[in-house]
Amino acid sequence: MTVKILADSACDLSSEDLQQFNIEALPLTVQLDGEDYEDGVSISSKKVYDAMREGKSPKTAQVSQQVFKDTFEKHAKAGNQVLYLTLSSELSGTYQGAKLMEQEVKDTYPDFELHVVDTKCASLGYGLVVLRAAELAKKGANLDEILEVSKHRYEHMEHIFTVDDLEYLYRGGRVSKTAAFVGTLLKVKPLLHMEDGKLIPLEKVRGSKKVYKRMIEVMEERGKDLENQLVAISHGDALDTAEHIASMIREKWNVKDIKINMVGSSIGAHSGPGTIALFFLNDTPK
Repeated sequence: MTVKILADSACDLSSEDLQQFNIEALPLTVQLDGEDYEDGVSISSKKVYDAMREGKSPKTAQVSQQVFKDTFEKHAKAGNQVLYLTLSSELSGTYQGAKLMEQEVKDTYPDFELHVVDTKCASLGYGLVVLRAAELAKKGANLDEILEVSKHRYEHMEHIFTVDDLEYLYRGGRVSKTAAFVGTLLKVKPLLHMEDGKLIPLEKVRGSKKVYKRMIEVMEERGKDLENQLVAISHGDALDTAEHIASMIREKWNVKDIKINMVGSSIGAHSGPGTIALFFLNDTPK
């Protein structure tokens, strides 16, 4: 039996990725100008970034309970085995919402095999976990094997990123107003990472060129067997910078491939335009 892979829109995979590997992505909600939109369906990341540049503050909400109910019941009726890999529970209530609906649907369909797993990852770090699970499912791997490889991936996924303007992180409650003001004044670039699913400041670096160089240094310090893994870069409407980082990586390592995608609306609404994020494994890939 083929395992169906579900994710949510915060995985930041492209529509081509989703289609090629038969991944079903459930949309988070983006609230802008008093309207609710489905992330990646009825609103584009570009529209969200342009609104932020105009001073607007979009908000986000987890995947709706109705979407969970409709999706889970559809697969239960079809007799599918389902693995739903979610955005970090530290960044969204989506995982908790899915677990509540999982129980409700299983009460009605007790034989339904559904696994809801918190990846503790975000953006393309999360996307790389989903992509590997979907690759295995497409090749006919069983659920236990996919769960094992997915666990290894999300436990060893590094997220190294910086933002263009600390104001966006301030609005999202990630830094104080004083830190945001001083950082902007001094052209300080924060370097952040993910630890147990949480957004954690790592260092402060003066200037863009230095912060990008430092990102590559951290990749060298933490990465393992980089030549044999797919590396990813996500960006907040800053493709030229993402491609520059990719060229820096290729100069240093003969990596298998580099996936470059835009940070989607659900993450980008908090990190802002100009965000650059780098994702790789700190252990030999499975």
